[in-house]
Amino acid sequence: MKPRKRYVPDLQEMAALCEANYLRLMRLLPGEEDERTFILSSDGHRARVRLVVEEDHRYTTMVSVSQEGLSPDWLQPLAMEVRLYHDAGMAEVTGYQNQRRFDGRYAYPNPSMRLPDEKVQLNRFLAEWLDHCLKYGQAEQPLTIQQGRISSP
Repeated sequence: MKPRKRYVPDLQEMAALCEANYLRLMRLLPGEEDERTFILSSDGHRARVRLVVEEDHRYTTMVSVSQEGLSPDWLQPLAMEVRLYHDAGMAEVTGYQNQRRFDGRYAYPNPSMRLPDEKVQLNRFLAEWLDHCLKYGQAEQPLTIQQGRISSP
């Protein structure tokens, strides 16, 4: 039996992913808003993706991203915590489904049964989720431009 090749994190890919997620979140949470909700609907099904600023500091912001609807009652709704690093222009998933702290690499198998590249997978999932909101989401409260500043009515 051939031994598995050890997973080696691609730091350039991870940095590019975190930078792109930061830009996506800046587009979805413009200005000084603390919360935005996007409606996603398809084939008569409807879901809400809610972005809420939980903490806002000079160099970092903590945002919770959650989805309501499109899930059966027995399934826990999707939820992530994302930390934005303003000085570096990066956003990283720090929590997923009430789990915290993800290492860059895991041995496999492990007690938590996390994938060797769990951290990258979570950040890719966030990228897909945010892209979907940018392409298909409709903000519950449309933005207006007043005196050169974007705001909600």
